[in-house]
Amino acid sequence: MQIISISSLKGGVGKTSVTLGLASAARVQGIPTLVVDMDPHADATTGLGVKQGQDIEGREDIGTLLERPRRVSMADHVIASGWPDLTPGATETGVPGGTKVLDVVRGSSRTSLFERPTTRLRELRRLSTLLESVTKYALVLVDCPPALNGVTRMAWAASTDVLLVAEPSLFSVAGTERTLRALDLFRKEYAQGVHSTGVVANRVRPASTEHQFRLGEMERMYGDRLLPVAIPEQGNWQQIQGAAWPVHAWPGETAAQSAELFEELLSALHRPQGRRSQRRH
Repeated sequence: MQIISISSLKGGVGKTSVTLGLASAARVQGIPTLVVDMDPHADATTGLGVKQGQDIEGREDIGTLLERPRRVSMADHVIASGWPDLTPGATETGVPGGTKVLDVVRGSSRTSLFERPTTRLRELRRLSTLLESVTKYALVLVDCPPALNGVTRMAWAASTDVLLVAEPSLFSVAGTERTLRALDLFRKEYAQGVHSTGVVANRVRPASTEHQFRLGEMERMYGDRLLPVAIPEQGNWQQIQGAAWPVHAWPGETAAQSAELFEELLSALHRPQGRRSQRRH
């Protein structure tokens, strides 16, 4: 099972949008996928069509599960995505028993209880322990909070891959470089299961001279950690997320182009079972 943490040092760079775009691409390709919403704002949960406060048959949020990871089974608390089934092959491909291919462990503000910095292995392994009960998925996407805190480190400790999301702007580029350094140190000590790390440029405006300059800067600073897919700024992205629809089902040429780019990004990240990534940074 491949576990990808989607992280950023600061908010506003489109981290959750990237998570949802990857989930949409995985759903179309029939990859059994689980989204774990570790962000206390729970925007990924909302974007996947799961309403906060709705009757979900006793299924707990991730913050509650993290409080007692050895006494609960995460598999008992997953919720099927509420996305409409408008794409051929999007729901039952490759999943035993016809279960939907895209599920979520809903987020909540309770996750913020674990934001305190810690290096205690017992704390860092809370998510890893929960994921041991989840076996039917080929891909797990962990939407981290927009901060370098205990929750993010908990996600890194459970992951096989880490994707950092950055805008082509001065503060985001510099912050991402600091995050990469922190991630490298953390991997050596606590997250040796992380096989690869990468950066994706998001909300790119191709006509912007500043963005083109920053993209060149990112290439020099990150080298081959910068993935060969840049996601452009999309004016109707808030409308897509507000409707809780997958980008692959949204009408219009702009959404179709973004959907293709997310498929390319997923292809750059996803390792089918039995094949390990050659990128071990």
